[in-house]
Amino acid sequence: MHKIIFQILRTGIRTEAPPPANPDYRTPEAQQLHAAILDCLGRALAIRHVDAGSCNGCELEIHALNTPQYNIEGLGIKFAASPRHADLLLVTGPVARHMEEALKRTYDAIPEPKLVVAVGDCGCSGGIFGESYASCGRVANAIPVDVAVPGCPPTPIQLLQGILAAVRKT
Repeated sequence: MHKIIFQILRTGIRTEAPPPANPDYRTPEAQQLHAAILDCLGRALAIRHVDAGSCNGCELEIHALNTPQYNIEGLGIKFAASPRHADLLLVTGPVARHMEEALKRTYDAIPEPKLVVAVGDCGCSGGIFGESYASCGRVANAIPVDVAVPGCPPTPIQLLQGILAAVRKT
C-alpha cells in the first residue's frame, strides 16, 4: 500500500490541459436551427411526448434536446405534462395495441391547431415490428401525422428540424 502511495506522489498529476473556453459551444447547424425556430415561432411551443411502445432510443435523443448544447427551453420550447397545454404531439415507437386508445385520447385532448410529429423508424414505418397482433405499426395508422422524423434513433438536430418543419406547416 505504501509503495503505491509513494509512486503516486513521485509521478504527480499527469493530465491534458483543459480545452479553451468557448462561450458558444453549439454547432453552426444547431445555431442556424435555433435562429430559424425563433423566427418561425415568435412564441412559446408546448410539446407533449408519448412513448407508444419504443425501445427508448428515441427518448434518449429527445432528452438530449434539454441539455445546454441544444437548449430548446431557450427557444421557448417546453415539454408539457398535460395534452391540454400542448401544441405539438411528439410520438415515439410503433403504436402498441394497448397504447392505441391512450394515444387517440391524448391526440383528442390537444386543442386545435394541433401538430403531430412521428419520431424514429418505428414511428414512421413501424420499424422492425411492423403490424402484428401486438402492434398497430406506424403512428399514422392510429392518428394523423404532420411530420415524420426517420432514424434509428434520429439525432437531436433531426428532431429540431422535424419540429421546425411541423411549425412551418401551420
